[in-house]
Amino acid sequence: MAYQSFIYEVEDEIATVRLNDPGRLNALTFQTYEELERLTRELAEDQTIKVLVLTGEGKGFCSGGSVHEIIAKLLEMKGDALYRFTRMSCDVVKNMRNLKKPIVAAVNGMAAGAGAMLALASDFRIASVHARFAFLFVRVGLAGADMGALHLLPRIVGQARATELLFLGDAIDAQEAWRIGLANRVVRHEDLMKEAYSLARRLKDAPLYALGVTKQLLNRELQMDLEAALEMEARAQAICMETADFREGYRAIVEKRAPTFNRS
Repeated sequence: MAYQSFIYEVEDEIATVRLNDPGRLNALTFQTYEELERLTRELAEDQTIKVLVLTGEGKGFCSGGSVHEIIAKLLEMKGDALYRFTRMSCDVVKNMRNLKKPIVAAVNGMAAGAGAMLALASDFRIASVHARFAFLFVRVGLAGADMGALHLLPRIVGQARATELLFLGDAIDAQEAWRIGLANRVVRHEDLMKEAYSLARRLKDAPLYALGVTKQLLNRELQMDLEAALEMEARAQAICMETADFREGYRAIVEKRAPTFNRS
């Protein structure tokens, strides 16, 4: 499989995705979303791959959607076009959670916005001491309902802490992420990939059918079906993308100032 927006490698039945725009902390583009959606869908049928490892090149894991290549372009889109984008971004999470293979996120630095959601949608989050997590959607005038955040985050860190993270958009460091259960473990930065691949190899050698069933039932036995939650969030976020607050959030980022959102 050939991809342009990230590095894709396979060794010993373990696939690795390295988001590859280190100068922008691996910010996502439309192409990245499209390729991640295709990869996570096709991996379901690829019997040569047993485990997926997801990480980023350079100092960041993923800083979220690119300000100029995604946010600026979303401001020019309307209704159905916005929904097609939010639906595609939600499909990445749907594919990750439906994939009956373990996914290990090796979080090497900042995981913000959609980047935090890629980590959250993984089965394991191994964090470097340099890792940070931030759910930034409200900072640009969008709902915290993005890519399944309202479905997944409360189930991992609890309703109260999820509310705080989603309402305020504050970043937390690796140790705090571990304390609240967002990170499975925190390791020295230089040991991150060694730890991630050690876990990946252990999972590869486990009974993969049983792991797949376990993952499937973990999803199904939650109160609300994930796909229904993703559909609801995709539609809600597409509406938010047409608001003045989202435009103001974008302008504030570009102009490097605090946003002034509508108070009415």
